[in-house]
Amino acid sequence: MRYEGNIYRPPSEARSYLLQVTVGCSHNGCTFCGMFKDKKFHLRDMKDVMTDLDLARQVYRHIDKIFLCDGDALCLAMNKLMPILEKIRHDFPEVKRVGIYGSPRDVLRKTPQELETLREAGIGIIYIGAESGSDKVLKHVNKGATRAQIIEAVQKVEAAGIPASVTFINGLGGKELWEEHAVETGTMISEMGASYVAFLTLLLEDGGTLADEVKAGTFHLLSAEEILAETLLVLKHTDVKKHCMLRSNHASNYVALRGNLPEDKDRMMEQLRTAMANTSLIKDERFRML
Repeated sequence: MRYEGNIYRPPSEARSYLLQVTVGCSHNGCTFCGMFKDKKFHLRDMKDVMTDLDLARQVYRHIDKIFLCDGDALCLAMNKLMPILEKIRHDFPEVKRVGIYGSPRDVLRKTPQELETLREAGIGIIYIGAESGSDKVLKHVNKGATRAQIIEAVQKVEAAGIPASVTFINGLGGKELWEEHAVETGTMISEMGASYVAFLTLLLEDGGTLADEVKAGTFHLLSAEEILAETLLVLKHTDVKKHCMLRSNHASNYVALRGNLPEDKDRMMEQLRTAMANTSLIKDERFRML
């Protein structure tokens, strides 16, 4: 299909049809992220989006899931999102779920009624990058949202009946703020009530200013063993009341975790302790990737 620039999607959308409705990221200011630095944010022409759906219907006999790209497609106004979803529902009746990235700001701009309408039209999951539960870390990486705003956004999505999948980045506080990052992330997971939580591990590429801080010696990366200790501290401070599926199976992670909170918390913590004691279980740096 037709795309502008590189396309990114969550691991769980690996087998989805990727439909680009926006190009780039409207915020595009996070210092750890270089994904969209080569793109100037803009909306794709809706005629092109609809044509892509027509082409997809000609090429694919069956599509289970569709993911709307790019970085925060939820920024689209309802009068642009709904025609896309209506065409998907009409032309692809077999589709079980439409997924979308949404920044906390995008979510908070939508009314509860609008989110419910999106759910009824087929949106089955919203991916939100929280990155950290610490306001200090969020400010340092220029996230563009506070801890309170992120929690409010996740709770708003869940209240509308749409599962939220929230991503955190291990190591984002560096050596300077790792403990605060871990503790505040753990308590945030407990408070926000997301259906899904995912861990990535910080892996910097040229294009983000955090990489420049590392080169300048003003930001210090954690070692693999320190990342595991930080993740262990995150889990220690989770006290989830609502069922939450946790994954850390992204290619950037040193150890893959898979379980449900709260029932698998102790098992996953023990898995981390085992890897810390036996470092041969830690993924080699050569095999980590974004």
